[in-house]
Amino acid sequence: MWLLFLVPACVVAVLSCLRLVRVAATADAMAGLADEEPEAVAIGLYETAYLAGGPRRVVDLALVLMTGRGRLHLAHTGWTTVVDPKGRSRLERALISEIGPDGQCRTTELREALIDHPTVTEIGVRLSLAGLATPAGVRESTVLAVRQVRQALVLGVLMLIAAVTLTGPTDGSGAGATLAWFSLPLILTTGTLLMARVDVHPYTRWAAPAGLQVLREIRLPRQQGGEPGAGDAERRLLTAVAIDGTDAVPDARLRAALRG
Repeated sequence: MWLLFLVPACVVAVLSCLRLVRVAATADAMAGLADEEPEAVAIGLYETAYLAGGPRRVVDLALVLMTGRGRLHLAHTGWTTVVDPKGRSRLERALISEIGPDGQCRTTELREALIDHPTVTEIGVRLSLAGLATPAGVRESTVLAVRQVRQALVLGVLMLIAAVTLTGPTDGSGAGATLAWFSLPLILTTGTLLMARVDVHPYTRWAAPAGLQVLREIRLPRQQGGEPGAGDAERRLLTAVAIDGTDAVPDARLRAALRG
């Protein structure tokens, strides 16, 4: 009877592992193409934010920048209000446009709308072509494939527990055979996940290996001493938000407003 539990566990484990291997091979091939013909791209605050945290980090940085310069008001009640309707960049104009003619909208709705806006996705495309960011499709498929292997591992454990529980008491040799057979999908999925930590994990980040090196170089000036001026202080704050997210915002009320 325990075969009824073993078969689906093995099928799911094999299929999920094969999918992860195929996705990893595709990611390696695309990374090789990016290395052959990289395109130069300027690394500004928004590019830094994308490499560190993806589109959501870019949107959060835009909200912090515009709030700090008095162009937006973010209330802790979860609403964003336009103070200055004149955008200074494409992203700012897109943000103001998404807020709408009323000049006010929910912060969470604004953030979700901007994450998929062409102005934001274009940043990721440029960084991907430069070999600095993991292509969005590769990242999504890799994350999904890793998740499916983890689910297959959990399924194998549950099937083992169900087999031992429902088949009733058996002698030592029967229980040993059950455990031995179920160890096959468990070892397969566990081993695949361990190998994925080395070979596949880089493709689950927003930044490619070259992009991670760029982020490390950006972090170094932040760690150096010296008393910053007013302009330098704003630049350091925005760089900290780009790299570390909204937790770097010193204003507790603004942090609460950004979290909706």
